[in-house]
Amino acid sequence: MALRPRYVVALLAVFVSLATIASFVVHKPRSEAAVLVDRFVAALDQRDVAAAAALTSYPNAAAHTLEEMFDAMGPGVATRRVSQYIGLDDASGFFTVDTSWSFGAPRPGDDRTWHVSTQGTAKKLGVGWRIAWDPAVVMPHSGAGETVRYTRTDAPAPRVLDSSGAVMMTAQNVASVRLDPAATSDLAASAARLADVIDVVAPLITAESLLADAAAAPGAVITAVNLRADDYAVLEDDLRAIPGVVLYAEPKLIATDRRLNSPVLDALRSVWQADRDGTAGWAVQATDADGETTQLAGYQGPGTPDLTSSLDPALQLAALNAVVSVGTPASIVVMRPSSGAVVAAAQNSYANDQGTPAFTALHPADAVRDVVAASADRQGIDFADAARQFGLGVSYDLAGLETVTATLPEGRTAVDQIRGASLASTRGQAGDFAVTPFGLTQMAAAVARGSAPVPFVVDGRPATVSAAGSPVSGDVLSGLRRTLADDARKAGIADPAVIGLSGDGDDGRWFLGTRGDLAFAVHIEDADSTDAAARMTNRLLREMAAPSE
Repeated sequence: MALRPRYVVALLAVFVSLATIASFVVHKPRSEAAVLVDRFVAALDQRDVAAAAALTSYPNAAAHTLEEMFDAMGPGVATRRVSQYIGLDDASGFFTVDTSWSFGAPRPGDDRTWHVSTQGTAKKLGVGWRIAWDPAVVMPHSGAGETVRYTRTDAPAPRVLDSSGAVMMTAQNVASVRLDPAATSDLAASAARLADVIDVVAPLITAESLLADAAAAPGAVITAVNLRADDYAVLEDDLRAIPGVVLYAEPKLIATDRRLNSPVLDALRSVWQADRDGTAGWAVQATDADGETTQLAGYQGPGTPDLTSSLDPALQLAALNAVVSVGTPASIVVMRPSSGAVVAAAQNSYANDQGTPAFTALHPADAVRDVVAASADRQGIDFADAARQFGLGVSYDLAGLETVTATLPEGRTAVDQIRGASLASTRGQAGDFAVTPFGLTQMAAAVARGSAPVPFVVDGRPATVSAAGSPVSGDVLSGLRRTLADDARKAGIADPAVIGLSGDGDDGRWFLGTRGDLAFAVHIEDADSTDAAARMTNRLLREMAAPSE
């Protein structure tokens, strides 16, 4: 049945009316309060504390709380979304913000994200719409006396064992003793009192050295010394009485025997820390006014096994006792040819000032060049190929330790030849041919076993090797060993079981040698006599024969 015209007109009017209402609902502008909430959330996402605080009813308190929140959440990056806004009346509204705090994914599948919702109110004040300030608007559990923070979680720290399995290094709280020039009215007097108090454990730290450090970095807080827990317990009261002295307790991996000192210890610390970082867990924790802590997210990091070092403490102490016998930079490296274990690496204080010269400082060594050249001629191979048979020019990527063996005359294709040029000390530049004490030790080990061993400082983690050489031919090896036995006697080495090679270069003296399953190298800069390296070698051999208790 056909509709009458007036019904059609009426229906059209209804449709137009409904469309108008729908259009108004869809396109209705957001309220001023809702826009304010969006602006507040956007400022928080950008970590713009000043902008976010200015949108609240109490800007000063909000700014303080927001700064503390971002500091407490450390590396966390937050993304926020306003999930709802409800206008309560003409002067107030209620909103909910969903926040995802992301703390990264250091390992595959380890998604460190904390999802949380917070609520707040918007109020129309005399100055316009503002967020009614309450710390809980941005972080739950943030009332009076409450705090929320991100923290790393670790299992009990692993130990570092020596080559025999005995404990060699443990994590201990170490007191860092620092001097703050801004916290004392008489810096010179404070430096003098501090030097006097710590003289019993750090005699080389003087008032003059402290003032020199302060002058080199005006206004900066300087570190005077790090104290073991037992030393700190004795000196703490005297230290706290000195104006300007600031004390910090820091966990560190230190040797149980305070006499032990070696570049390898720093390498072990690096490996130990990397292992801990690789297994660390995380947590977001809330602490109430009574000090009770509640975990809101995260998990405990799993434990890591103890590390076993290649170092032999008796041999290390022997090397240390030998290397301190001279007054110029000197280094000793000792290795087991059969396994590649670096059992000792010692530097005196003058060498320590240069960094790790035992492993990275290049020095001319014409005698080594002559041996390599003769070996190359006898085998009918290139000089570089002959050098690599002795471990020279080979790149050894050791866990936690930067190493260089040698620079070769031509065609420096090995990785560490490039690195070696940049690591060479100002004395003994790479030049045409140069070796490090570590390289000399590798050569000695190669003579002992017939090929260069793969070194290691952590058991089960041998070096990654690039450009390794082939074994030395048997006839070359036997002839070389006879020659080195004669050379050791001529150099003045007292032990008849030692075979070795001595040489000089750049006012330095060196000796490489083997005795049983030990290969070693001694290097002395600015040596006081031609037999300086032989004298240190004899001292080393005596110390190894009668190790310190």
